[in-house]
Amino acid sequence: MAILSFNTKVHFGHGERAQLVNELRLNNIKRPLFVTDAGVKTAGVFAQAIESLGAIPGAVVFDQTPPNPTEDAVEACTATYHANQCDGIVGIGGGASLDLAKAVAVLCGQSAPLWEYCNRHPQPRPITKAPPVILMPTTSGTGSEVGRSAVIIFRNGIKAGIGCPTVVKAAICDPDLTIKLPPMMTAASGMDALAHCVETFCSPAINPPSDAIAMDGLKRLFMNIERAYEDGTDLHARWNMMMGALEGAICFQKGLGAVHSVSHALGALGYHHGTLNAIMLPHVLRVNAPHISDKMTTMATVLRMPADADIPTVFARLNERLGLPEGLSDLGIDPAIFTAIAKAALADNAHKTNPYALTEADYIKLLNAAL
Repeated sequence: MAILSFNTKVHFGHGERAQLVNELRLNNIKRPLFVTDAGVKTAGVFAQAIESLGAIPGAVVFDQTPPNPTEDAVEACTATYHANQCDGIVGIGGGASLDLAKAVAVLCGQSAPLWEYCNRHPQPRPITKAPPVILMPTTSGTGSEVGRSAVIIFRNGIKAGIGCPTVVKAAICDPDLTIKLPPMMTAASGMDALAHCVETFCSPAINPPSDAIAMDGLKRLFMNIERAYEDGTDLHARWNMMMGALEGAICFQKGLGAVHSVSHALGALGYHHGTLNAIMLPHVLRVNAPHISDKMTTMATVLRMPADADIPTVFARLNERLGLPEGLSDLGIDPAIFTAIAKAALADNAHKTNPYALTEADYIKLLNAAL
């Protein structure tokens, strides 16, 4: 059985962004480095997130987070941290900014090539002396604020995680920070969270508490994603979307599956993670269905559908209603790369906890089905 560990302190609710000033004090952070992206700043969400701090003359802000955080970005952000003699990190944004903030903390603690901390390294370097991190999500997707890793695209072309379960001292989850999220990002990030709940539930690892949390998250996300997509100011929907995303990430310890092994491999080429998960989810569920018939029935019940509901089709139709791409070809992905993607998926850690072990040929067939 998996080790049960839910160890992130979380402030959750409308207006909880006001807790930032207290968390900075509790963690003795006097000169924080704020990690965000240009879009969050332009939309005014960054200013909204830090309003409890009042005016901050000379605030140190790194706002060059790329859509998929890279090793180069981690090093550039780390240099900003040291150049300004910062003593803590506040990540504000989507999963990219939050993952970048965590990876910077890893590198600030003890300088070494980032790859040496990666969970794909033969002997990952232990993390020491990392500065305190506070995370404030502005999307309901990755759940990185409570996830145990920072997912980075390394210079060797691999997209993988850095296990850093103790660097985050507090997560501040305020659904108000997601109100300005555009409909398409609401949809893509929301389907990312939904895929987390489904894949962790379908993982063969034994962890009943995680299963229960995953199913609660799935219900919240499925029942609210269209409401949030159609009306971004629906506070009830935004609250449930953020809670569902948090629950999906809490369950990561149970493992993921082929949806993520494929999306990590394709994501290393720069494609949006949530969009990839949305496309792959129905296809992976169809492949896995013979091995998880009891879990398919449970999911149908949770979604208030007949026990024999076609769950893969349910999610495919949801993608359609949300205006998400139908297949990989809509993203311009060339099937000529499928053999390389299949090999990368086999090497990904998420592959290990798919309900059954796919072969390279299985992955190529799966990718072609999703084309």
